[in-house]
Amino acid sequence: MRKCREDFGNGAAMKKFAVSVAVLLVAALVLFHIVVPVMVDRQKNTVVSTDIPTVSPQASALHRTLFVADLHADELLWGRDLLERVDRGHVDLPRLQEGKVALQVFSVVTKTPRDMNYDKNTGDTDNITLLAMAQRWPRETQSSLRARATYQAEKLQDAVLRAGGAITLITSRDTLEAFARRRGGDPLQVGALLAIEGLHALDGKLENVDVLFAHGYRMMGLTHFFDNEVAASAHGVSHAGLTALGRQVVARMEQLGIVVDLAHASKQTVREVLAMATRPVVVSHTGVAATCPGPRNLTDEQLRAIAANGGLIGIGYWDGAVCKPTIENIVKAIRHAVQVMGVSHVALGSDFDGATQTPWDTRGVIVITDALLASGMPADDVARVMGGNTLDFLLRTLPAASAAPR
Repeated sequence: MRKCREDFGNGAAMKKFAVSVAVLLVAALVLFHIVVPVMVDRQKNTVVSTDIPTVSPQASALHRTLFVADLHADELLWGRDLLERVDRGHVDLPRLQEGKVALQVFSVVTKTPRDMNYDKNTGDTDNITLLAMAQRWPRETQSSLRARATYQAEKLQDAVLRAGGAITLITSRDTLEAFARRRGGDPLQVGALLAIEGLHALDGKLENVDVLFAHGYRMMGLTHFFDNEVAASAHGVSHAGLTALGRQVVARMEQLGIVVDLAHASKQTVREVLAMATRPVVVSHTGVAATCPGPRNLTDEQLRAIAANGGLIGIGYWDGAVCKPTIENIVKAIRHAVQVMGVSHVALGSDFDGATQTPWDTRGVIVITDALLASGMPADDVARVMGGNTLDFLLRTLPAASAAPR
């Protein structure tokens, strides 16, 4: 009898232990899949102030008439529903509508190195794998960067389908022209264009350019924070230029009508792309070295070369672009770029949700309209910088006819 009681006691203890382990495992899974992604997002994507400054009546009236466009935001990396307003990060549909943003370029990140910096990184490590696992991305994204790109494209396409006409995926001049006409009568509509940061997402295969095009990508950055099979990064090790594959990739992109993005590219990569380019290029998010020195930002020589190509640059809002994220520094960078390149080559490229701190979220873009007007820039030039240039550029560079994404 005593042995039976001991066995029963041991069995009860084991059962209690098993239940405790199960509870801990469930708690760990909840922490990993729900709490951690939100915590990382909240920590990485911040604003100086949640309050949007009051602007002049003149700026408010002008802003309502503008086609506002932003060449770069990384919202698709984070585990949010684009259609829902959240209290973290920088971009979602309600805040885009509140900011009167007409067109948002959604750029996709597939890999970043640990301890990444602006000076020297390798591609030996990866921050995104754990984030992707925590956010329960499909299993194939653990081993394929191309799969990470196609998954994020599908996230945007799903949001477009669920938005009930509030978001239009821009894949061609046709879709952009039709969207711009519709938006004239409905300022709450938002256009979305897919872009990518770094063609390591090709997994080293030229044919994957066509795969990404089929998934809706219309702008592609050759590099991000490390050298890849296509080209050297401004933040990599070699500081070289295009590879043999890279030259094939650029040629194929031009054939398809994909915009070449030189953000993060090494100086040699920039020179080599401009030497072979037959179509205008973009630098989607950047600063200018004259107002904020550093390997991330464009020299006056590069600005003039991009203007000669017919290209476009997007001035960013974060510290790497403007040294300190203030409206004064953003305006200083814009005005310098306009002085060097001409007003037709300058646009906005926020780098919202790019693990950045910005002065405000996308609701605050009206502050740039106000500050440019206050600086003495003519209203017509303000309209060009705020989005008119981006609209004109894309109408010149996107493929003529739509190719339905898979």
